[in-house]
Amino acid sequence: MNKFCSIFSQILQLFPRFEFQQLVKETRAERHARGFSCWSQFVSMVFCQLGRANSLREIAGGLRSCEGKLKHLGISAPSHSTLAYANEHRPWVLYQQLFLRLFDRCRAQVGVRKKKFRFKNKLMGIDSSIIDLCLAIFDWAHFRRTKGAIKLHLILDHDGYLPSFAVITEGTVADVKIAKQLKFDPGTIIVYDRAYIDYELFGRWTAQGVYFVTRMKENCLYEVVGEREVPKNRNILKDEMIELRGYKALEKCPFPLRRIEVFDPETEMILVFLTNNLDLGATTIAAIYKDRWQMEIFFKAIKQNLKIKTFVGTSPNAVKIQIWTALIAMLILRFLQLQAKFNWSLSNLLALLRLNLFTHRDLWAWLNKPFETPPVPYEPEQLRLNFA
Repeated sequence: MNKFCSIFSQILQLFPRFEFQQLVKETRAERHARGFSCWSQFVSMVFCQLGRANSLREIAGGLRSCEGKLKHLGISAPSHSTLAYANEHRPWVLYQQLFLRLFDRCRAQVGVRKKKFRFKNKLMGIDSSIIDLCLAIFDWAHFRRTKGAIKLHLILDHDGYLPSFAVITEGTVADVKIAKQLKFDPGTIIVYDRAYIDYELFGRWTAQGVYFVTRMKENCLYEVVGEREVPKNRNILKDEMIELRGYKALEKCPFPLRRIEVFDPETEMILVFLTNNLDLGATTIAAIYKDRWQMEIFFKAIKQNLKIKTFVGTSPNAVKIQIWTALIAMLILRFLQLQAKFNWSLSNLLALLRLNLFTHRDLWAWLNKPFETPPVPYEPEQLRLNFA
């Protein structure tokens, strides 16, 4: 019978040690390190997420209780003070780079899956979420007079709904300010809500060949310059070509846009969409914006299942490291969920994974048949010698 290392060790094989050490050198994360390696810190923080540890003592104690099973991970159980010092002083950029490397590896394997939409354009979603903090403890995270917070800005790749990029800022940073710093390949379709509406951004993306789909604000000034045919037996009420009006609106965005009115039978409301894509059908534009709801599902899932609302450190560096490890853990879970033949929900996968982290079984066999009895190890019989 083939013998396997623990499920936790097989998950960590998504991060080759050679690549990991290269990133450590590039970010100079182990500068002035004394004994406690970045790999040990990384494994400890991933254990915090997958094992749902609530404090540094739980991380250290949980790993120490499995001391005999840590050799194959290449670490020893750290003390809580050592881990706290590392989280406060070692750069969070290392975890950002690990996240980007893992995303590239996961996207290469998930890219062959069947897409939800027929068009070949890349579909990406942008959104942000506020993470509340106690201002008395996190005195650097100013948001309101008596409230602290940070904001997680996220780009979601709708091919597999994998998080592809993230920016962590103070809670007061506007969403559109971050959107102006992002770059996308020509042909990409960006879907977002009304918080990102900016005429200058509309003009820039249209000039770059990047498409957007968003909701239209009620106070938006425009002039109808043409009408398109409305499909029959659909909920499309209007499909108009417009030009933006208002103070310097035409100067910022001199391109014609589409205004689409759709009746939503579930809420019995009329939704108005705005896009610069002139090729896709109106029903497809409406379906694209409806798919934006996956962003809300992602933020709900990461806050409910991973350690992103309570933190094991109070410094800005420690908070960012924990958020990046939560994103890494979320990427791991989504990847396992997509690759498994068993119909996992995210919460059940994480719950059973937490109970089997140090179980020695084949990860993929367990993912496909989690409730099947593992095979009995083969024990060869002792040969009998006949001395008679």
